[in-house]
Amino acid sequence: MTVPMFRHIPCIKIDGESATADTHEVIDEVPEALFVNGRHAMTAMMSPTNLEDFVTGYLFTEQIIKGVDEIESIRIEKNRISVITKNLFKVLGPKKTILSGCGGATSYIDTEKLPKITSDFTLAPELIRTTVREVLESELHKITGGIHVVGLASANGILTRSEDIGRHNALDRVIGYGLRNRIDFSGTFAICSGRISSEMVRKCLIANIPVMVSRGATTTLAVTIAEQNGMCIVGFVRSTKLNIYSHPEHIRGAPSLQK
Repeated sequence: MTVPMFRHIPCIKIDGESATADTHEVIDEVPEALFVNGRHAMTAMMSPTNLEDFVTGYLFTEQIIKGVDEIESIRIEKNRISVITKNLFKVLGPKKTILSGCGGATSYIDTEKLPKITSDFTLAPELIRTTVREVLESELHKITGGIHVVGLASANGILTRSEDIGRHNALDRVIGYGLRNRIDFSGTFAICSGRISSEMVRKCLIANIPVMVSRGATTTLAVTIAEQNGMCIVGFVRSTKLNIYSHPEHIRGAPSLQK
């Protein structure tokens, strides 16, 4: 069954001097409480769809699990997700330093413990531009104006895409999909509709995704972490233009960055 992601909400529409009682499509935002082995891990505000992918990706990028095989079961109820892992005594880490992000995303970033990208994956600028256009073409965004889109692609095309009110949630969803479908992340790149933050970079590093691209901006901390750990960030992918902020060797034909 397809879960609806928006509702028609009554509103007053004003156009110039006229005012009309009408409805508008408003994106759903719901709380989902996550319990791991009976203990509350967090409550996320998100879109109510593809929750198995989200949970798998979240547990992995928060390093609660090392792989999908560590999950024994996922039980989804109304506003509650219960996960049992094969290690019932798994201790959840302390939470968390607050970061910028949609939905109040929080995480603790210890840059000294982040993995390094060793993949020699490269892609052409034209593939980046084409894939960004295809991934970010969202009918739901056209209808509601209130959704983020994240995709995962390889040199052969789009592998999956996800929509959520928060881009961090959407990234966890595509990572979870990749884990559940045994995708080798070292030959992929992530596509994001919004700003690339340090938290987005951290999640990609954990998953070993060597390149992240966006039609939007990035942050200085995101670039610093990516540069230190071998990851390529590409921003402002629009028309024939794009900006490469770190490790341009992943982009074919790009010159070295001036230090």
